[in-house]
Amino acid sequence: MLIFIFDLSGFAVFLIIAAAGFVFLLLSFFLGDLFEHLNADIDLGGGNGGIALLDSRVISIFLTAFGGVGAICSKLGLGVTFSSAGGLFGGILLGWVIFYFGRLLYRQQASSSVGAHQLIGRTAEVVVAIKPGSVGQISCRVGAERVEKLARAKTDSEIKVGSQVRIEEIAGESVVVTIDDGARSFLPPHS
Repeated sequence: MLIFIFDLSGFAVFLIIAAAGFVFLLLSFFLGDLFEHLNADIDLGGGNGGIALLDSRVISIFLTAFGGVGAICSKLGLGVTFSSAGGLFGGILLGWVIFYFGRLLYRQQASSSVGAHQLIGRTAEVVVAIKPGSVGQISCRVGAERVEKLARAKTDSEIKVGSQVRIEEIAGESVVVTIDDGARSFLPPHS
């Protein structure tokens, strides 16, 4: 077996490394970060950035690029040392590109949840009547998103379906509302 390994040309070794990296990349594509499945907590720069420096996708790109560039350099007639250096440079370069591109994409993700602080001061419509001492439901638009919340009246009066209300405060998972008489002109800070 060892004799077979020593009989391989540099070109063949680089192709095997590229193929192994590509298989690793395909597995990462379908399964996500393989290190998460193995409970390996290796994190050099990932954390909240979405992708770590030693993420399985970055490593697989590094291996594929190392093998591919090394094979190309070997085919061009460069020795094993220069082919390895070229492969190392190509692997680091493409691994770095994937790492930063992944972080950029992760940071561009928008959260679809609207923060409670964004609701205060907004006008909403009652969609389920609010009885005295009980909860109803309101519907409010924040940007392009429609938010529906349980609501209680600030005063001890009934608010009928279809009434316009103003969200005054947040009380846990529900909001406290008053009937919107249109007298106040309040523009929320996050329109």
